[in-house]
Order: sequence, then C-alpha cells, then structure tokens
Amino acid sequence: METIWIVVLIAVAIIVVGGIVWAAQRQKAARLEERREEAAGRREEARAKERRAQSAQLEAEQRERQAEKARLEAEEHAERARREADEAAALSREANDVDPDVDGDDLDRDGVADDAHVRDGGRR
Repeated sequence: METIWIVVLIAVAIIVVGGIVWAAQRQKAARLEERREEAAGRREEARAKERRAQSAQLEAEQRERQAEKARLEAEEHAERARREADEAAALSREANDVDPDVDGDDLDRDGVADDAHVRDGGRR
C-alpha cells in the first residue's frame, strides 16, 4: 500500500509543479502582452508626433516661400518706384530745358524748377 501512496504523492507533485509552470507561463505571457500594448501605444504616439512635425515643417517651408515671394515683390516694387522717380526727374529736367521762364536760379538741388516762380509766369 505504501507504493500507491508514493505514486499518488508523485502524481500530485507533478500536477502541482505543472500548475506552477502553467501559471508562470500565463503570467509571463500577460507581461509580454502588456509590453506589446505599451510599445504599440508609444509607436502610435511617435507616428502622431512625426505627422505633427512634418506638418509644421511643411507650414514653415510654405511661410518661407511666401516671405521670399513678398521680399521679391517688395524689391520689384522699390525698383519700379526708383525707375518712376528717375523718369519723373528726367521729365522735369526736360521741362526745365524747354521752359523759357526757368533759369538756373529757379532750380533746386535736384534740377527741379520752383513751382511758385513758374506759376506766376516767371515774374519776380
């Protein structure tokens, strides 16, 4: 009869050890699943940050292009204004050359006639 008890005790020990191993494996699997979920969450967060960074980069590049365009337009506008001012000064000098009432004393430092003197017909 003692042999049966030994076999029963060995069987119970095997079952207990098997249960401990099974529980340890389940616990390990649960920890691995938690880590996988945490990694997935971090990956999603990284993708979201990457999308925001790309969006910010595109916006910055667009603003840079707009600023460059505005700068070029401003330069073009300034050049056009300089040309018009030069043309106006040239026309004024031509008018002074043609006007019989304008002499050298009637011109300012830019070669433009004193309008008050010209309006009164060249009389002083």
